[in-house]
Amino acid sequence: MKKTVAYSRSILSQVMLIDKANSIGNIHGGEIVKMMDSAAAVVAKKHSRSAVVTARIDQLEFHTPANVGDLITCTAELVFVGKSSMEVLVTVEVENLRVEKPAKVALKGYFTMVAIDKDGHALPVPELVLETPEEKLEFEEGKERYKEYKLNQQKKKIHIE
Repeated sequence: MKKTVAYSRSILSQVMLIDKANSIGNIHGGEIVKMMDSAAAVVAKKHSRSAVVTARIDQLEFHTPANVGDLITCTAELVFVGKSSMEVLVTVEVENLRVEKPAKVALKGYFTMVAIDKDGHALPVPELVLETPEEKLEFEEGKERYKEYKLNQQKKKIHIE
């Protein structure tokens, strides 16, 4: 069975409360990464209809802070699908709910999720149907990241042995 990007696209939003903040009112980065991971997991579970685990998170760089009272919105969608792995792009927006300004993109990140069975073994996942030029471009870029990662893993393995 093949599935579209739209089929599993998910949005997770939460108003940030004081329990997620440091002493000056900024939200801990780890809290935001946790939300991103949860959003990526929802997408991967919807696509694969199985349990999933996080295998890799690409470099994350925060561009704008989030504060107590801000609305954090994580929009997550598949960009690449391998045999058992799925790469999910998560975009985080921060919106100050006390002023009439649009939300700002705080960061983006790629999460690689792997579908697993009850024994923890990788499961095959459905193919991805690409409907737009943007989806096709993201897929090709995801394929390149996947190949690069696999090549680096092989180099590390050779170096260790």
